[in-house]
Formats: sequence, C-alpha cells, structure tokens
Amino acid sequence: MPKVTVDGQEIDAPEGATVLQACELAGKEIPRFCYHERLSIAGNCRMCLLEVKPGPPKPQASCALPATEGQEIRTDSEMVRAAREGVMEFLLINHPLDCPICDQGGECDLQDQSMYYGRGATRYHENKRAVTEKYMGPLIKTIMTRCIHCTRCVRFSEEIAGVDEIGALYRGEDMQITTYLEQAAQHELSANVIDLCPVGALTSRPYSFEARPWELKKTLSIDVSDAVGANIRLDSRGREVMRALPRINDDVNEEWLSDKARYQVDGLTRRRLDSVWMRAVSGERAGKLEQASWQDAFDAIVKAAKQGGEGSIAAVAGDLVDCETMFAAKRLLAELGSDKLEGRQTGLDYDCSSLAGIAFNSTLAGIETADAILIVGSQIRHEAPLINVRLRKAAKRGAKIFLIGPEWDTTFACEFLGEDAGLLHELPSHVADAFKDAARPAIIVGPGGLAANALHPALVLANEWNLVRDVDGPDGKEAWNGFNVIHTAAARMGAVMLGYAQKGGIKDVVDAAPAVLLSLGADSLDYSKFDNSLKVYIGHHGDAGAHAADIILPAASYAEKDGTYVNTEGRVQFAEKAVFAPGDAREDWTILRALADAFGVTVGFDSFAQLQSAMIEAVPALGEEGLAPLGKLPKGKKTPKAKGAITYPITDPYLTNPIARASETMQRCSAELVHGEELLEAAE
Repeated sequence: MPKVTVDGQEIDAPEGATVLQACELAGKEIPRFCYHERLSIAGNCRMCLLEVKPGPPKPQASCALPATEGQEIRTDSEMVRAAREGVMEFLLINHPLDCPICDQGGECDLQDQSMYYGRGATRYHENKRAVTEKYMGPLIKTIMTRCIHCTRCVRFSEEIAGVDEIGALYRGEDMQITTYLEQAAQHELSANVIDLCPVGALTSRPYSFEARPWELKKTLSIDVSDAVGANIRLDSRGREVMRALPRINDDVNEEWLSDKARYQVDGLTRRRLDSVWMRAVSGERAGKLEQASWQDAFDAIVKAAKQGGEGSIAAVAGDLVDCETMFAAKRLLAELGSDKLEGRQTGLDYDCSSLAGIAFNSTLAGIETADAILIVGSQIRHEAPLINVRLRKAAKRGAKIFLIGPEWDTTFACEFLGEDAGLLHELPSHVADAFKDAARPAIIVGPGGLAANALHPALVLANEWNLVRDVDGPDGKEAWNGFNVIHTAAARMGAVMLGYAQKGGIKDVVDAAPAVLLSLGADSLDYSKFDNSLKVYIGHHGDAGAHAADIILPAASYAEKDGTYVNTEGRVQFAEKAVFAPGDAREDWTILRALADAFGVTVGFDSFAQLQSAMIEAVPALGEEGLAPLGKLPKGKKTPKAKGAITYPITDPYLTNPIARASETMQRCSAELVHGEELLEAAE
C-alpha cells in the first residue's frame, strides 16, 4: 500500500487507488462533477484539480491520477484555490442563471460547489450558448442549455444499464448530449441519470415544479414493485408521497432504482379505496357495490363464516403485503380453526419445505463473482432489473451465461439454448463442461422456470455440479451457494416463512371451498373459482380484487404503514410509515384485529409493537434485519421432469401491480415504451 501525504497527514492508500480516493480517505472533500464511484473515470470536468509533488508545477486532475509512494498532495494551496475558481468560471460561462425555476434547486452539485469554490463574480459578458431540448421519454425532462458535459448519463447508460441510447454529438462548443434520434430512453433504469446529473440538465418530468426538497418529509422505506427489496426514501408533503429516491445499500440495490419503483408512487393517490363497500344481495341494486359501515361488513363476514362451520375461512396474500399483516391474518385464522393460507395467488405450487430451495442463495452482491451461470425461465430485465445490473458485472468479469427460455434483448453476452424446459435434462456438452470447470457456478430459476416445473430438475443439477462448496475469497476460504430463485412478489419470501404455502398451491384452497375468503390485496387471483365463497378484499386500490369482491375493506399501502419485508435472497428489511391512509382506510393489522373482536376471539395483540413481538416470537428470523438463515439446499427430485415451452409471466413491466396500474406515469410509459403509441402533448 503506497504511503502518501495529504495536507501534512500521512496515510496508506489502497493499491490502485487514485489521488482523489486517497484524499477522501484522509477526510478531505474534493469537488467533482464527472467523477462517480460506480462509473468509469472520464476526467473531463477538471473540478478535482490538486497540487501533487513530485510532478509538474501545475494543478492535476486527481480523479485520473494514481496514488503512488511518496506523493505530497495539497488540497488547500493557493494554486488549487485559483484552479478551482477558474474551472468553475468556465463551467458557468454558458450555464443559465435560472436556479429559481430549476427542479435541482436546493440539491444541485453545481449550485453548492459554485458557492463554495467559485469566485463570486463573473468576468464573462458575452451571449450564452443555447441548446435545444432533447426528448428522452416520459420520465426525463431535459434543459440541455444547463449541461456541463460531465458525461455521467452517457457512462451510466453504457456501463450500468448496458443500453447505448445516450451519447454525445459534435465537438467543442457545439457538443450536445442526446439520445441519438431523440427517441425515448427505452430501458428500465433510465431515470437514474436524473440522480447522477450534477446540474439541472436532466430532471424528473412527472415531478417537475411539484415541490422543493426542504418542503418534504423524508422516510426510509423498501420498494415493493419487485422482490429485490431496493432501499428507497419516500419524500412526502402533507398526505401525499411526492417522489421515491434510492438509498445506498451495496448489498441490495447499490444506489440504483428501477423506473417503476421510482415513478409508480403517483398511483398511491389514484383509484384508492377509502370507504367500506358491500355487494347488495337484493333490491334494484342486487349484485352491485354499495357503501356500508365497518360494523355491517364485519357482521356479514362473521355470519358467513359461522354458516360455513368451524375453519371454513381462508386467506390469500397478495404481492405487496407486509409480514405483520400476514401474521395477523394467520393468527386470526388459527383462532377460527383454519390453516388455509396461500401466498402464490397465480397458481404456482413449487416445494416450499426448504427456504434455501426457493431463495437467491448467492446473494445479490455475490452473483457478480459467479463465473458460469445458467438462467432458467427468467426475463430478468422485467422481473428484477437490479439483478440484471449484477449479471452485467459478472459478464464483464468473464462469466459464461446460458439461458433457457424465449429470447429477449439482453444487456450482457450470453447464449440462448432454447425455449423448452426439457433442455435441463439434456444440456449441450459445452454447457456441462463450463460448469465443471467453474470455480463459482450458479443456477438462476425464474418465475417462468417455476411454472414449467424446473425447480427440482435445477436442484438435481445443483447437486450434480456441486453448487454448494467452499471457494477462495479475499480473506481465505468462504462458503458459496450457487442455487438461486428469482421471485417477482415483494411478499413471497415473507409469506413462505409465515406458512402461506399449501402443498398444492392455490388449488388446495379452492378445493377446500371456504365460506369466507380473505384476500389480502391479492389482485392476480382467479376469483371465479371462489363463486360460492364470501370474497372479502382487504386492500388499497380499486383493482381486480376489489372488482371481484363481495365486501371491500379499505386498507393502507406500503407507504402508509410500518412493515417488514423479505426480499428474494431472504434479507429481512423494515419500511417506515410515510403518510396516513386516505378516508376511512385503516392499516391492515387494525382491520384484522377489529375482525377478531367481531368473531369474539383473542389474537394476542392490541398494538403494532405487540403484533411485531408476537410475529418475531413465532418466526425469530423476522426480528433481525439482514439475511435470514435459509438452511441446507435440498437434493431435488428427478420426477416430474420439466417439459414444455417456457413463457414469461410479465408482458408489460410497467403495469405489474395495482399501484403501478393506477399510476398515470406508468400508464404513459406502458403506452409509449411498450406499445409504441405516440403520445401528444396538451398543445397538440
């Protein structure tokens, strides 16, 4: 490790570190615009100039200069101060002075650094350069006159997203950043360039002129749009969530966020259920929903359950529900003599006896180090965009990636083997050879593979290829488990841990013919199979579940309650309440607690803290944030064999849950980016 001196302080810089990184280790703040920790080095903004000896007697760009033994670095000399002032003066030559109307106002790197490192006056009195705005789709608003050509957006699109849609045209004074034919940036991570832009050139189109950052209350939460469990921050004003931003968590989402997770939040205020509804059984409005009181709804539920007899009640958990809600429903059903619980509402019935057999065991960060990967039935860009980012890193490191399933537009080098799930039983020899020689082999089974009965054949391969082994790591031997399953529902792993898994899946619940069906926000369930049941929908949006329900009890969304979520790798995470639910809507657990009173049973909790304590006592793994113990990987059964063409369950990645379907922004993305419709502006 080279020893360098930073403003008189001697430190050991890591091998391969740059001068900028060495200064950061020494606690010095180095201004920068183009440099970003997760992107390649461009060295084109020149804001990070420092004085370095030995070397030429002039400022040097610290982001591109390797730290070497014996360097003396000055971050506060007169030369450095003058250099920074000069660079800032040049950057502001063409930048418009429109901070009062810029959405970056209050959180703008250029604004902050010009105040701290700038001259405080300008010597430039010529006309400023003007650049026409570029159309980058329904999510990104451009004011390209503000652009300082840091190229962060270009490098993100090429290196992280793997979609070369943003680039630079022309040179020098005429240089412009654009999508080449001024088309929408068509990838699922496009809006991350808004966070990366250090000026106001790229801002959020849906959020434009909605709020200032100092007006907003910031709440730590978890994304529920997929099963990755990205860490997010919800910014709210009053009772409305204004935006969602990513939080840094290197183990989960790094600092990226999918477009759906970021922009579906405007659906939280649309198509909401805010009062109790019951379907009329007689009169002119027979069969139609009418507003009712909570007491009338509870009386009808109790009456139907008692007519059906003891235990004639079932609960199906939806994709967005938290663990506390599921546990409350489980405790209520247990008091009523029922164990009919299911969380796989679309009909999947894979084996849930072992958590390791249905989890992403390699971990999201660990899959980057795999050197041979077989993906079975997963269109990862739709199902888990942030895992796709990790696979790109693995491919860059030389991993051989093979896919079984219909072809899709990948962002990494790979080989499609075919669409038939039966290929798992007769893989080409070069695939088997690649896994035989791999140090860190991995298998990923997606929802398409689960539907094609590929889970057990994949487990058989995992044992044949010895996917569970000790491997060489940076600190010696470390454990490696290369068997992975990708789920699409944020509630799926938590549901399995809480016992929401019948042996035959939802079919077992249908065969039980319950008198009362409690739907915990299940909007993908086939309700026609429950025609003889009283269908009670406890949810927050007027989606498919509400349309099919006999009784609607308005509940809170993920942003309106505290809750525990478990992601696809078995990581337990906690989300905080950002805003209050609208109207008469209540937090789900309070509805179930009141329903217990209506039945005259005791469930053992009267507050959220008591509920959470009871849940943790029953399932201790849910009480500790981090990876839950998953147990040993099962051996897998050789029958039944996987067969048939694999299909992917997600056809429209922007409209996969009731919040997204209620979102005006997601509807627009679907229309323009998926269905190719031309969307006219209001003036047209």
